[in-house]
Amino acid sequence: MLPVTRLIGSIRRGEIRWLNYLLASVLALGSDAALFLLLLDSGLAPMPASAVGYCAGILVHWLVSSRLVFADGAAARGTGERHRQKMLFVGSALVGLAVTTAIVGTGSAFGFDPRLAKLGAIVVSFQTTYLLRRHIVFRAAAT
Repeated sequence: MLPVTRLIGSIRRGEIRWLNYLLASVLALGSDAALFLLLLDSGLAPMPASAVGYCAGILVHWLVSSRLVFADGAAARGTGERHRQKMLFVGSALVGLAVTTAIVGTGSAFGFDPRLAKLGAIVVSFQTTYLLRRHIVFRAAAT
């Protein structure tokens, strides 16, 4: 295969992976928000409802990411490497949470509407976690 053709094929695979990651993120966010609202309606306090929803979102994202988005880089089930990937995945989710919190906090401190700051934070956090997961968590999938 010619180098240019190989490069174009690699870019297209990267775009498809990114779009699949976007889908996984939408599903995870939907799961998070739906469970959060359900728990709030059931009378649970906002903070624990938010935490449970967020954890459910991480679980949904792991399931979709390891089986669809980065399936070619996911370690075999039941191995130490798979456990390591799960821990790195949770770590990347916590990085995303820290990025989101920092952006919303900074935006609010400078007088921005927190909802607008949150929208900006979603974009930055999404790309940050995608890069962490592509290049560190599922590093074999980046080829």
